[in-house]
Order: sequence, then structure tokens, then C-alpha cells
Amino acid sequence: MAPGGSALKDVLVSNSMAMDYDVKMAKADTNSKPTKSGGAGGVGKYGIHSSNGVYELLECPVCTNLMYPPIHQCPNGHTLCSNCKIRVQNLCPTCHYELGNIRCLALEKVAESLEVPCRYQSLGCHDIFPYYSKLKHEQHCRFRPYNCPYAGSECSVTGDIQTLVSHLKDDHKVDMHDGCTFNHRYVKANPHEVENATWMLTVFNCFGRQFCLHFEAFHLGMAPVYMTFLRFMGDENEAKKFSYSLEVGAHGRKLMWQGIPRSIRDSHRKVRDSQDGLIIPRNLALYFSGGGGGDRQELKLRVTGRIWKEE
Repeated sequence: MAPGGSALKDVLVSNSMAMDYDVKMAKADTNSKPTKSGGAGGVGKYGIHSSNGVYELLECPVCTNLMYPPIHQCPNGHTLCSNCKIRVQNLCPTCHYELGNIRCLALEKVAESLEVPCRYQSLGCHDIFPYYSKLKHEQHCRFRPYNCPYAGSECSVTGDIQTLVSHLKDDHKVDMHDGCTFNHRYVKANPHEVENATWMLTVFNCFGRQFCLHFEAFHLGMAPVYMTFLRFMGDENEAKKFSYSLEVGAHGRKLMWQGIPRSIRDSHRKVRDSQDGLIIPRNLALYFSGGGGGDRQELKLRVTGRIWKEE
């Protein structure tokens, strides 16, 4: 659920390839406790082995991550990273002496001469980096795991694309559909009660890739609006190979949007706040719902769309 929203029980009715299907609105999954993905798609510590033991010396004894300056040591020479120095309340976790502010300059100097693999080596990154360049690379490594794109609740699961596709299907029960065109009808009995509401995510398999269709209601400033947009399950450079269009309308009038799907590297909230999608004012959405009146008390908004690959 988007921030400030509440659990909703309304229904999204969709039509794809001339077939109707029902989709419940997204809500927080209070009965399940998602965990970090394991295996090839999960995030964990990827050990670095060395015959001379230098890497082991650079491993923090508390968090077991590699240490970066400032590296602290106690009077007896035991070392730990700056983050863990705060966690252990300035007491050495090995001998319990007070740490003070002693830096292990020798170990920091040794680290400068090392080259180490990316922590995502087991996920496909085989590059080697100078010790102090490793962290910067990992922040942008194309092999780093993706966050779960589900927008109905905060989900901590990460993994590769196939891991997340299975997770969305099995744990979040999202709709999975094949095809590059879609025709959705979003339904709400009393749309004036919907504030910061997020409908259930829909995933499309198209051109051998996956795309996430989002739809939600929120306030843009003081104006109540609906917004729909597409995200690509992959990196930004791959997302740019595709385009999509969205359309809503009735009574001889229509709104259209054409754009490039955003990568799921960009959070759902970031895309929404950037207004990178089709935005429909509530009064116009109700007008498109039927009856020709902006005061209609029921939302039945049909959104059609198409995904294509740029040559």
C-alpha cells in the first residue's frame, strides 16, 4: 500500500486477449514474512579466499565485512571497522579494552595494494578492482540483485529477475500474462474514499522479458489523481530498448501517454513522484467511467496499452 493508504478489497477487472479476469487491489501481506532470497538470486557475503591471509586481516570480526578507512584498533592491536566501533560502544569485542581513537594505518596502507573481486562474483560479475574502488563499483554493478517491485507493501526480498518473477507469482499472487497488449478495467465503488491507494500489480511477459503495470490513486498537490505507468524488470540500458503507450477515454475524448518503461532499479515511489506516466484527474476519470457526469460515484476506468521493441 502506498504511504498513508489502507487495506482495500476492491476489484481490478482486466481483459487480455479477449478474456476477462479479476484482480484484487493490493494490500499489505500481514500473514507472510518475506525473507531475503537465497541461492543465485540472493544477497549475502561472498567470501574472498587468499593463501596469504591478508584478506582475512581486513575482515571485521563483528560484521565480517571487509574494512575500509578508518580502520580502528585497540591497544592490543585488535581491529574493527568504524561502523562496528559505534555498535560495540567503543569496547574491543576481542579483549574488551577501550578502543579510543587509534587508527591502524599499516593495515589501511596494505589495503591500497590489493585487488579484489566484486561481491556479486557468484551472480556473474568477474571483474577485479583495486580495494578502494570495489565499494563504488558494487553500488552500480549490473549484476547486483534487484529489489522486489511489488508496490502494495514494503517487501525486503531481493534477487535476480527470475527469482523475483517466481516470488511475485508465489508470494504476492500477482497476475502474470503473456502478450504485448492489454486492456484493463479498474473498479472502485466509491472512489472519493480512496486516498493513496495502490491496485494490485500486473506482470506481462513480452519479448521474453517482464514488465510491471502499476495503477494507483493519490493527491498531486491538492488535486486527487489516478496514475498508471510501466516498469521494466531489468536494468535501465535494457529498458531503453522498449517503448509503451497507455490510453483512457470515452464519449469521443481520450488521454494518451507514450514513454519508455522505467527500470525497477528506480523505486515505485520515485517513478510516481517524477510523474513519468499517464496521470488522470479524478473528475475526468469518473467522466470516462460512464454516464457523462463528473459526479459519478463509481470508478470503472478502462486502460488500454501496448508494448513494443525499438529497432
